[in-house]
Amino acid sequence: MVFHMKTTLIIDDRVMTRLKTEAARQGRTISEMVEASLRMMLHATRERPKLPRLPSWESGGARVDLADRGALTRVMEGS
Repeated sequence: MVFHMKTTLIIDDRVMTRLKTEAARQGRTISEMVEASLRMMLHATRERPKLPRLPSWESGGARVDLADRGALTRVMEGS
């Protein structure tokens, strides 16, 4: 048995106008269009791929104190 819940939504007039036009073009009801849109949005939210772990490594520590301009210049110039 399928249950349906009735609810009230507040939808911007411009969005509702576009929704009615698209529903008429597709020969569907507004309810069908809203439900299909919500299903797509919820499905897209769930199906995000897991991102791979970012690589990490040991740098061996700082070669120079970045606050010491003279030391930084010497390292950059190879002196």
